[in-house]
Amino acid sequence: MSATQETLLRGLIEKRGAFRQVEGEITGCVASRDSSRFAFTTGEGDVVVAHRHDLTAPNAWATYAVHDGPVLALSPDTLADSFLTGGDDGRLCRLDPTGEIEELAKTRRWVEHITTFVSDKSTLIAAASGKNVELRDATGRTIIRTFEHPTTVGGIAFDPKGKRLAASHYNGVSLWFTQSKDGSARLLEWKGSHLGIAMHPNGDAVVTAMQENDLHGWRLADGHNIRMSGYPSKVRSMSFSSNGKWLATSGADVVVMWPFFGGGPMGKPPAELPGAGGALCTRVAFHPSQEVVAAGFANGTVVMIEPTTQRVLPVSLGQAGAVTALAYSPDGCTLGFGTEDGVIGLLDLSSAT
Repeated sequence: MSATQETLLRGLIEKRGAFRQVEGEITGCVASRDSSRFAFTTGEGDVVVAHRHDLTAPNAWATYAVHDGPVLALSPDTLADSFLTGGDDGRLCRLDPTGEIEELAKTRRWVEHITTFVSDKSTLIAAASGKNVELRDATGRTIIRTFEHPTTVGGIAFDPKGKRLAASHYNGVSLWFTQSKDGSARLLEWKGSHLGIAMHPNGDAVVTAMQENDLHGWRLADGHNIRMSGYPSKVRSMSFSSNGKWLATSGADVVVMWPFFGGGPMGKPPAELPGAGGALCTRVAFHPSQEVVAAGFANGTVVMIEPTTQRVLPVSLGQAGAVTALAYSPDGCTLGFGTEDGVIGLLDLSSAT
C-alpha cells in the first residue's frame, strides 16, 4: 500500500467507505438519478463508475474511456441509472449501465456544461458549448431550441420547475423560458465575467461566481442586485441548502455560508464554519434533505459539518491533493469525492446521518 493510501485511511471512510487511485485529475463526480451508482470523470477522458451497494467487490468499480481529452462536464442522465458527459473533444455522450457509450452530439468546440431537469410534466437536457446552449429532449438526440449568448457561457442552471434556464456569461446572466419556441432572454446585467451559477431552490434568486473574488446575485422578483464579497480567492463551488436558507461557498480557509432568510444576504454578514488547518476550501455540497454541508479542502481533507452545532465529522484526512469534486447522492446515503491526484472515494451514510 502506498503512502498516499495509508494516509487516506483516516476518518469515516476507513470504516464506512472505499476509495481508489486512478489516472488523472478528477474533474467531476455525481450520483445517478436513482442513487445506485456514482460516476467520476478524469482529465484523461475516462469515466469511473462505482456501484455503491457493493463497493468492496472486485467488479464494483469500472473504468470507461469516453472522451479523447479531459472530461469537462458530468450530469446524471434523464434516465435513472445513466450519465451524461461532455468533453474537450466536443462530444456529448451518454454512458448507460452496461458500459455502452452513445454519442449524442459532436460540436466544433468543447462541451463544458451539462444540466438536466426531470419531472412528471417535463424532461430536458441542456448542454453548453462556446456561446450556445442547446436545449434537448429526454433522449438527448433532438434539439428543441438553441440559446445564443454574446460571449462564452460560464454556467447553466434550471429553475426548480424547469420553466426557465439561466446561463451566465460576460456582463451578466440570460434567463430563458424553456417552453417558448422563440422570444428573447431576460438579461440580468452586472459588469464583469460571470462563471459558475446556482439557482435558489425556490427559484427566488440566481447567484454567479465571478472572475474576481466575488459573488453576484439577483432577486428574480424585481431584478434587485445582491453583492457578496470579501473572499481571498476565486469562488469555484457553491451549494444551496435544500430549504434555501443557506448558500455554502468555497474560496476561503473556512466554509462561507450566506443567509438567504430574514432579508439576507443583503446587509447581513456570512456565517463561517470550521476549516481544515488553514487550507483553502475548494468544494462544497449540501446534503439533499438535511442541514449538513460537506466541504473539501486544498490539503485533501473532506469533512461534513452541521451548521447549527458546528459539529465536524471527518470523512478523509488524507494528503491526496486538493479536493476537486464533491457530491451527495439524491437519497443522501452516499457522499463521493475526488482529488487532483486522482484519488476517488465513496462514503456510506445509510445509517450514519
